[in-house]
Parts: sequence; C-alpha cells; structure tokens
Amino acid sequence: MTEKAEKLIIRLQEVTRIYKVGVEHIHALDGINLELGENEYVAVMGASGSGKSTLMNVLGCLDRATSGCYELDGQDTTKMSDATLARIRNERIGFVFQSFELLGQLSALKNVEMPLIYSQNGWWSRHMRAKNVLERVGLGDRIKHKPNQLSGGEKQRVAIARALVCNPSILLADEPTGNLDSKTSEGILDLFDQLYREGQTIIIVTHEEHVALHARRTIHMRDGRIYSDLPRDQDPAYNTTMQEDAREEPE
Repeated sequence: MTEKAEKLIIRLQEVTRIYKVGVEHIHALDGINLELGENEYVAVMGASGSGKSTLMNVLGCLDRATSGCYELDGQDTTKMSDATLARIRNERIGFVFQSFELLGQLSALKNVEMPLIYSQNGWWSRHMRAKNVLERVGLGDRIKHKPNQLSGGEKQRVAIARALVCNPSILLADEPTGNLDSKTSEGILDLFDQLYREGQTIIIVTHEEHVALHARRTIHMRDGRIYSDLPRDQDPAYNTTMQEDAREEPE
C-alpha cells in the first residue's frame, strides 16, 4: 500500500477464478493476494489473458471468486447473496468503461441520475446531485445534451459522473481512454488525477503504459497471478519516462 492510504478497503486472500471450457479448466485468477487502501490510485496491467479483466470483475462484484476470500470495506463478499452484491455494486463501486455505456435517448443529466433511481431520495434531490457531479467533471453546461451531441471526451466525463454519483468507495475504470485520441485521453487522465487529489480511490485496468504512469501504484499480472506490485517511484517504466523527460528539457 502507498503511504497515503490509511483505511483498508480491499483485501483478497488466495482468490482464484476458474472457468470450465469443455473438459479444460482455465485458471483466470490463481491465488491472488492483494490489499488496497483508501485513496489509492492503482493501475492494473498485463497482456490479454493475464487475468486483469477477471480481477476487475471480481473486485467490482460482477463475478464471484471460485475460492478464497474477498473483503470489501471489511465485509466478506463471498458470503453475500446476489441481491446484496447488486446493492454493493450500486452503492459502493463506480464503473467506467471504454465504450461509455450511455443511454442514447437520455440527456447527460438523466444518464447520471440512473444509479439513483432506486434510492430513497426524491426526484429533486436526485436532480441536484446529478447536476452537481456533472459540474464537478466540467460538464455543467452540457447537462441537457444527449450522447450524440457530445464529443468522445464529454461522453466519458458523463460516464465518470455517473460512476461518482453514489459516492462510491472505489472507482473502477476499464481501459477508460481506449476509444479516445491522445489529447482527449490526457484530459480524462487529468480528471482522474483531480479525483485522486480529492480523495477518491481509483483502480484503472489498462494495457497502455502512459495511462498507468498517472497511477501511484502499478500491479502487473501474468497467467492469473500478480508478479509485480510497485509504488510509482519504484516502477522502471516511470523512472525511464522521467529520465527521458529530463533529457528533453531545454537548458
């Protein structure tokens, strides 16, 4: 864990996820041990088939571990019912996907309100909460726009606002810049940096080095296992980038 982390949010102990394909058993996760604290900013990297997406699905309570223990905020999720897990996903975990996953017929505001639809809050409270979080991500002047009236970067900001509207313990982002050009990607990564500074816990799954360099901790996966877990200043890729940037600076 980083020095900044104070409260433990996630603990995985010997977590496995095994899929049966015909007569073959695929060990997508093979004995994962992991602890993540409050206000950490973590990148999970690995090649296709390394297990990083399966790990995200388990962390997001979208999939259950085959064995082992996954504690979220001190609660063992492996013993929870499907209904309880659905409530956990809605209240404690915010998801950001590469493809935005917005409803085309709804405005930005209505898209962001969606996770609140089953809450105890009245419509005006939901409206104001969604409006405030859109302003937080820089889209206060786009609340009435539908997805087809927004740029790719604006769509992703709406998706991030929707993920934040329930004040989640964790923000999970799966290749959040994968459909964006480099300039727009940097804008989204700057927003994640801002959210981290404001206290948000962020986990980004990515295969792109420049995205991972924004995180403060990098986890590398291979064959369903974690083979490297380093703070940013000990990550060789980060130190190499810093050296290259220093050489490019004018004297």
